[in-house]
Amino acid sequence: MKGLELSRAYYEEYGKPMIDTQLAQYKPYLAAGLVGEGSECLGFDDELSTDHDFGPAFCLWVPEELYAKAGIEMQRAYDSLPASYKGYTRITSAQGGGRIGVLPLEGFYRKFTGLSHAPQDNMEWFRIPERFLATVTSGEVFDDHQGTFSQIRSTLKGFYPEDVLKKKLAARCAVMAQAGQYNYGRCMKRGDSQAAYLACAEFVKTAMSAVYLLNEAYMPYYKWIFRGAERFPVLQEEVRLLAELTQITDRMENAGRKEQMIERICIAVGRELNRRGFTRSTEAFLQVQGEELMRGIRDARLKDLHIMVDYD
Repeated sequence: MKGLELSRAYYEEYGKPMIDTQLAQYKPYLAAGLVGEGSECLGFDDELSTDHDFGPAFCLWVPEELYAKAGIEMQRAYDSLPASYKGYTRITSAQGGGRIGVLPLEGFYRKFTGLSHAPQDNMEWFRIPERFLATVTSGEVFDDHQGTFSQIRSTLKGFYPEDVLKKKLAARCAVMAQAGQYNYGRCMKRGDSQAAYLACAEFVKTAMSAVYLLNEAYMPYYKWIFRGAERFPVLQEEVRLLAELTQITDRMENAGRKEQMIERICIAVGRELNRRGFTRSTEAFLQVQGEELMRGIRDARLKDLHIMVDYD
C-alpha cells in the first residue's frame, strides 16, 4: 500500500472523527493532509521505504496563534489515535521527527521556504531552493477548513513568475556550457579524469534542473531527480541521454562519445528555449542562450545578478 493512500485512509477513518469530536471547536481553523519530506509524499515509496518514517499518520496544520494556545491539547488528541493500521506501524527515525502530527501552519512553510506566506515578489521566489518548493507542493491536502494552507500551496504550485524562470534558466545554460560543453573535454584532454567526472556530474544535475524548469516542475533532491522526470512531455529523450551519461566511465576512449551526447542535449535545450519564445538565437553553445535570457529579464534586481547566481 502506498504511503499517501495509507495516510488518507487513516485520516478518513480516525483523523476526521477525532477532529469532529475532540477538536470540534478548532475545526474551522484546521487543515489536514500529508505534505513534506519522505518518498511517500512524492509517490515514490516502495517496500524498501517502509523501514523508516513510514506508517499511518497525517499532518494537522494549525495557525500559529492557535497552535500556541492549544497545540499541546491537539497533539494529545492526535497521539491517542491507533499506532497501527492496516498492518503498518509508524517507525520514526531520529531525522524524521516533526514531519507529521500537529504542526504550526506558518512554521511549516517557513521551515522550507523561509516565508510564512506565499512569495510576494520575484526575489522572494528566487531565494527558495527548488528542492524545497518540491517538498511543500508534494503530497495531498485532505481537508482545509480555513483555506490558508491551500491558498499558499496553490500559489507555490502555480510555478515561478516569468522573470524568475528566465533567471534560473540563464544560470542553468551558463553552467551547462561551462561544465559540459567547455570543461569536460578540456579535463579529458589533460588526463584529469577526476575533474572530468565532476564536470560531467555538474552538467547532468544542472541539465536535469533545466529539464524540470522547462516542464514547469520543481526538481526534488538528488535521490529522486531521474524518477521524477520519467513522464515529462518535454525533453524526454534528453532525460534518457542524461541517464546514459551517468553510466559511461570517464576514459579517453569514451570522451568523444560523451562530448557528442552533451552537445545533443544542449542543442535540444536551446531549441526548447526557442520554441517557448524565451530566446531566438540558434547558437548551440548555451552561454549565448543564457546571455539572451538575461537580456530578456525586466526586474533589475534579477537582471543585475551574475548569470550563474542562483540558490540551488
